[in-house]
Amino acid sequence: MTTGNSVNRDAGRSNTAPPAPESAPPGAVSRWFGGLSGFRSDAVAIGLGAAAALALPPLHILPVLLVAIPGLIRLIDTARTPMVALRRGWWFGVGFHLIGLYWITEAILVEAARFWWLIPLAVPSLAGVLAIFVALAAMAARFADPGWRRALALAGAWTLLDIARQFVLTGFPWNPLGSVLALPGYAGDVLIQPAAWIGVHGLTLGVMMLAALPVLGWRWRSAGLALAAAGIAVGVIRLSQTLPEAPDVTVVLVQGNVAQGRKWDRSLVLDVFHRYLRLTAEAVARADSGTVVVIWPETATPFALQTDAAARAAITDAGGQTISLIGAVRFGTDDRPRNSLFAMLPGGDVADIYDKWHLVPFGEYQPDWLPMGVQLVPGGGFGRGDGPRTLHLPGVPPVGPLICYEAIFSGEIVNGRDRPGWLVNVTNDAWFGDSSGPRQHLAASRFRAVEEGLPLMRAANTGISAAFDPMGREIARLGINVQGSVTVRLPPSLAPTAFARFGLPIPGVLSVTALMIAMRLRNRSLR
Repeated sequence: MTTGNSVNRDAGRSNTAPPAPESAPPGAVSRWFGGLSGFRSDAVAIGLGAAAALALPPLHILPVLLVAIPGLIRLIDTARTPMVALRRGWWFGVGFHLIGLYWITEAILVEAARFWWLIPLAVPSLAGVLAIFVALAAMAARFADPGWRRALALAGAWTLLDIARQFVLTGFPWNPLGSVLALPGYAGDVLIQPAAWIGVHGLTLGVMMLAALPVLGWRWRSAGLALAAAGIAVGVIRLSQTLPEAPDVTVVLVQGNVAQGRKWDRSLVLDVFHRYLRLTAEAVARADSGTVVVIWPETATPFALQTDAAARAAITDAGGQTISLIGAVRFGTDDRPRNSLFAMLPGGDVADIYDKWHLVPFGEYQPDWLPMGVQLVPGGGFGRGDGPRTLHLPGVPPVGPLICYEAIFSGEIVNGRDRPGWLVNVTNDAWFGDSSGPRQHLAASRFRAVEEGLPLMRAANTGISAAFDPMGREIARLGINVQGSVTVRLPPSLAPTAFARFGLPIPGVLSVTALMIAMRLRNRSLR
């Protein structure tokens, strides 16, 4: 009787064990990771995260990802609980962002006399906050089965949380992992082309999946290599297409190279203004026939162009019969400053004004979510514009302006109901010196050209000023800490890309799909 009951209890169970996840066979490295705990595992995690940051622009040491991401997966595999995986992921994120964002300290050093106390706090604090997103991805991966499902769960969760970084607490989506593919030259041109369909976040998903291959079996390694080959083929084919006819427009990018510490020195205001006027006149004299557009960087002039007719006349005289896009600060009816781009006609009249709408938290404005009574930014900082917007000027294709920080927001830079014909990014990266910051910013701008299928002209105060065609190919550049100008013919625009039409939902759906596949309930759990 007892035997019969035992048989009945086991009747609905499989007599075979569930198949083992396909992954690389355990070896000395896996056993070593299994022996880590406490402080040792945290130290390894922060070291792996720091190593992964070496793949970011401008170094692009991509092979480190084949060590860092598998190492993170092993740390998740050997975590006893999801909370342990969360902690290890957080330390990995701290290392990643400490190295990736070290250059923020340069901005503090510009005003070290006032903010010296922030030097040891700013970057570690920001890294600690951003590391929460990596920690949540690691914890989510811990709920998936070991092997390819865990690797896929980590990739999907990481990408979704990178997208979330664009919106949480007003957003700071700096250094998405997909940006590691923006290598200089033709190799980078090829690798970033899939962004026209899936955006930089979709490339993040692909990079994460490919970086995890060392801990997976040969079948998955072969599939990953096939995926990489397909991406390269897509890039080569897209770059081989013939561009449409370009408009008869010449663009002049002026780079004054004014150090941040001298930018607002009252005794140097006229010298700086005259420098920009001289560089403009020299560049326009070299320009070809056709409509000429002169672009000055973010806050290039300290004069209030909205009311200062003499300053506008001086710019018009220097440029002749040109259209001018000039970065300057203006004050609104509420007496709050705006970080603006003035569009001026040849006669000096202001045709339109664009106000920056994606402001830098704590740098340009005080977020609303701070407790009442806390005042970290005098007067609340800058007022916010109503972008994204498109400027319509005579004789040139419609302009999509981006002021500095706005260029890092994938899928949020273009007014979809009033699509521009080209993008203009004005910026002042003088705050960050000759560090990786301006170069990472340049890589982000390059991605926006590919994603939207629009040429992008970039004027930076101290560099790097550059021009990109609608496939993200660099056609001109003025290096960092150089005074001068760049004169280029405006490339044509392409038809809206898939990403330009549908935006962030594309990488979002891909990431959710990856998570759903990775988190599929096992048959044993269903029974």
